[in-house]
Order: sequence, then structure tokens, then C-alpha cells
Amino acid sequence: MEVMVMESRSEICPQMSRSCSDGGFSDCNSDRSGEVSPTGESQCRAAAHLRFLAKHSTENRIRIAQAGAVAPLVALLSHPDPQLQEQGVTAVLNLSLCDENKATIAAAGAVGHLVRTLCFGTPAARENAACALLRLAQLDDLRAAIGVSGAIPALVALLETGGSRGKKDAATALFTLLASKENSSRAVEAGVVRPLLDLMADPESDMADKAAYVLHRVLALPEGRAAAVDEGGLPVLVEMVDVGSQRQKEVAMLSLLQICEESSTYRRMVVREGAIPSFVALSQSSSKKIKEKAEALIALLRQPISPRPKRAMALV
Repeated sequence: MEVMVMESRSEICPQMSRSCSDGGFSDCNSDRSGEVSPTGESQCRAAAHLRFLAKHSTENRIRIAQAGAVAPLVALLSHPDPQLQEQGVTAVLNLSLCDENKATIAAAGAVGHLVRTLCFGTPAARENAACALLRLAQLDDLRAAIGVSGAIPALVALLETGGSRGKKDAATALFTLLASKENSSRAVEAGVVRPLLDLMADPESDMADKAAYVLHRVLALPEGRAAAVDEGGLPVLVEMVDVGSQRQKEVAMLSLLQICEESSTYRRMVVREGAIPSFVALSQSSSKKIKEKAEALIALLRQPISPRPKRAMALV
């Protein structure tokens, strides 16, 4: 059975906590002492102008990269002025919306700078850094490089502590990166399961779908399945089957199938959660996908469950 693919964001992330306006950039021209810095002002004007030029035009994105602007914009990601950093990361993000620019951005060392911004930047810079990493991760040969760069623990942290927008950006980036099993293992080590389950269990978060699809990728690994069970994921998944939307029911049943195929112990735990009546009801669904998944789960749970092994007596 195929997993439903979560759509990746293709929108530009324009929100910035202290962005410059189209008409003037007077709030971007002060250094840390509060005095006007001509160099900082000119850099901010240039970065903001490039950012806006790259916002909607593919042709402009290509021309900006061809003109050699990528390296100086990437360098701004580590600038001590947070406003310059925000302008730089948003400009890099907008340029990354063009597939032709992704290799150039990566070659300029953007991955390391984006991860650093993701860890230490302003809230707006962190969100846009997550979006930019998502765009770069869509290239298969960059996915591994992003994984070893420290991006995954930083994205997990954003998933836990970010605002609504930041959590969505982090979840979407993780979904793309976790297409690699090595990255899925890193995500488990970084503790991704707990925040995913919290988001799935919170109807107010508006994140249940995204979190469920990321969790499904984590469950492809034995350590991911073990972590989900240890963190109390079975009740969350059974609840989603009971009351979730059609998409949520589908992905929750796919996840339960992965877990139940693991061992009779896990199947026993699912039965104890009272899941069987829900599966029986869904096996009568008019949706072929839901019906098939429910029937597969029922068949799994009907398999004979071997008794728990008796604990061996200690040798004296």
C-alpha cells in the first residue's frame, strides 16, 4: 500500500519580525552601538532589493544567481546584525525556489550557514532557514549532506519550541529529509517522536496531519517503532483512527500496520487499546483505501499471539 505523500511548501516565506519596507530601509542601518553604519545600510538595501526581485520571478532568480549574488547573500547568514541575517536568509530562500539555483547555493556553503541560523537566529530567520533547507533537501544528493550537518536536531528543536509557522516549516523539512533512512535514524536519536505525538494529539495545533506523515516515515525503522511505542504512541494512533479525518485515519492505520507487523507484543498492546471495533467499522467503509487498511489490520490482529516467554530463573 502506498503512503500518501505530504505536499511540500512551494510558497515564499515572507514574514519577518523586523523586515524592511519596500520604500525605505531606515530600520536596517544601525550597528550594535545604535549608530548608523553605512556599510550595514548598503548591505541591507542590496539584500532587501535582491530579496524582493527574487520573490515572484523565476527569471530574476536565475539572473541574480548568474550575477554572482549567491555567495555574498549566504555570507549574510552569519552576520551579527539580526536584521541583515533575516534579509540574507529570506533572499537565499527565494533564490532556492528555482531548481537551477540549488546546487549553486549549496556550493556556496549555505547548508552550514542555514543550520547555524536555524539554531541561533531570530524566530523569523529560523523559520526561513527551515524553508530553505527544505528546498535544498529536494535534491537527492543534498539530502545526505544536510543530514550530517546537524540540521535534524535543529529542526526537531524548532518543531518543539517554534511558533505555529515554525512548527509547520520544521515538519515539512523533516518529512523531506526523512526520505533517507540515515536521516530517520538521526531524527529518532534527536527525540523527534515525542513532539510529533504531542502535535498529533492536540486538535488545536492544526498540525496533526503533518506530524502523522512525519511519524510514518520514522516508523520505517525498528528504533522508530520502538520509540513510538515507548512514548505512548499507540493510544494516539488509535484515537486518530477513531476520530480523525479520512487522511488521518489512513496514515494512522498505515502506521499501526507497521507497528503490528513488528511483533505479537505490539499487536497485543493495540488490542488492549480497544482498536478492533474501529477497524471492523472501517472495514465497511466506502473508501477502498480505508477498507483495505482496516481489513489488513484485522487480519494481523487475528493472528495467534504467542504467549509471553516465561522469565528464566536465575542460576544460583
